[in-house]
Amino acid sequence: MNIYAIIPARGGSKGVPGKNVKDLCGKPLIAWTIEAAKKVPGISRVIVNTDDAEIARVACAWGAEVFDRPKALAQDLTLDLPVFEHHLAALHAKGELPDMVVDVRATAPLRRSARIAEGIALLKKLGRGGADSVRAVSSAGKHPYKMWRLAGEYIEPFLSEEHTGMKEPYNAARQLLPAVYQNNGCMNAFWPEIVLEKKSMTGSKIAGYVMEEWESVNIDTPLDFMISEELMKKHKEKFI
Repeated sequence: MNIYAIIPARGGSKGVPGKNVKDLCGKPLIAWTIEAAKKVPGISRVIVNTDDAEIARVACAWGAEVFDRPKALAQDLTLDLPVFEHHLAALHAKGELPDMVVDVRATAPLRRSARIAEGIALLKKLGRGGADSVRAVSSAGKHPYKMWRLAGEYIEPFLSEEHTGMKEPYNAARQLLPAVYQNNGCMNAFWPEIVLEKKSMTGSKIAGYVMEEWESVNIDTPLDFMISEELMKKHKEKFI
């Protein structure tokens, strides 16, 4: 099976300017993801999709291919789907469309090659009939049953009792609430036709791949950089 890893990495980050090439424990942030993807035996190509010349330069220096993204697809509100539609259509036009695509984000540096390989193995096992995609998740940091919306001067539960089936779940012990998971941005594996034909990044049958909370940090702020550095030091044997 021919599998490509695609790393979407646009320039112009507002939260942490230049974050994709910012140093993290001695390497540019994006280098951790490039190296992890290159270590996965089943992945034949690692491609960084970017609009930024500096990200492209660093990506090449760390052994990735670069696909030039149009500036029109690198805006603050640009969704993932048009970015991947554009990239996969270009591969298809050249007769280079892979059997499977793995979307790995540079902002999730604590995700290692073994995790990418496990996600791929799960989608392979399920096959096209069993799942459209595999998405990595981790336990949610905040439970949605305890969240609120503003209603004028008051607050009201974000989820109604009709939805939760519980009276005042926001006052309940967390242990009594159902387990809930959130996307962690570490990996999303899918068949190319899910993007090109179903016009979706996941399709309707999404297999969940649960990862530990400590390895699910997604870098959006300077604090996330600090947390990632400390976790890499704590688990340094995993990041040699």
